[in-house]
Amino acid sequence: MAKQIPLRQCIGCRQMKPKNELVRVIKTPDEQVCLDKTGKMNGRGAYICLNSECYNKAVKSKGIERALKIAIPEEIYQAIGKELM
Repeated sequence: MAKQIPLRQCIGCRQMKPKNELVRVIKTPDEQVCLDKTGKMNGRGAYICLNSECYNKAVKSKGIERALKIAIPEEIYQAIGKELM
């Protein structure tokens, strides 16, 4: 039997993709928002594609804020954007 590949939904383009093609943005227990490159950090997570189009859609629609249930300041968006590109 073939091993099942976990799928996650990108908060930008809203497409289901294999987990290893996406990067995770998390809200840590102490309310910090950062990228989780390992996919194993503690906290509430949301997945996004590794391209600027999806990131821009997620920022415009406030998809990251909705998924993480927290208001995100502009400087955090800029820091995440720099890490993604």
